[in-house]
Amino acid sequence: MRPGHHAPDGYDQSSFPRFAVTVDIVILTMFQATLQVLLVRRRADPYKGAWALPGGFKRPDETLDEAAIRELREETGVKAPKHLTQFAAYGDPGRDPRTNVVTVAYLAVTPDVGQILAGTDADEARLWSVAEAVAELELAFDHDQILADAIEQAARQLEQSDLATAFVGPTFTISELKSVYEELWEEEIDAPNFRRQLFVEAPSPASYVAPTGERRPSSPKGGRPAELYRAGPAWKTEPPLRRPRKRRPEK
Repeated sequence: MRPGHHAPDGYDQSSFPRFAVTVDIVILTMFQATLQVLLVRRRADPYKGAWALPGGFKRPDETLDEAAIRELREETGVKAPKHLTQFAAYGDPGRDPRTNVVTVAYLAVTPDVGQILAGTDADEARLWSVAEAVAELELAFDHDQILADAIEQAARQLEQSDLATAFVGPTFTISELKSVYEELWEEEIDAPNFRRQLFVEAPSPASYVAPTGERRPSSPKGGRPAELYRAGPAWKTEPPLRRPRKRRPEK
């Protein structure tokens, strides 16, 4: 134990307000060129029957990260992806009708969530397209806001890190990578220009993608199988794209 790591003499814990701590996890993935989020249907009140982000109360003997990993596994059967990071905390009074609750939100990105199996206090767990979830669902608690913030966080990180490659896995097509940007930025990206930016020599002599020599299996619709690539070293320098800036309407 560190020196001084003890409660002061006469410390009265009851003099301070008590509150609970929860974790909520936003898992984003791509499926058929569409951005998807993992949601659970709540089994009990509050918000019984409503869809929500997976999560729950932090136990006294675990860290926040441990709580997020455990809750994700218990409610959805999904193993926490490698990319799992805290991105915000929410503590507005009344956000949870049971008691004063502060939640720490996590963002997770994966190319494949694996097998989904609802458990503990979830009646159902499944992927929803983000567009459908936003338009059709009223999520429990303040999870609508948390989901919106997570998507914006991921959208910002696309131009600050190699997050795009976390959506597509070790090998991918150029089209699959382009879909990540288009879904998160809600912008159509010119395919030839996107390809040029991936293979550009500056600021690094290495390209952002390198051919594997392999191709995707042919689709039922036919056509030439798409070439597969892997991420190149240039991602360590800076991402290849900048987010398009919305034009202000003319006055």
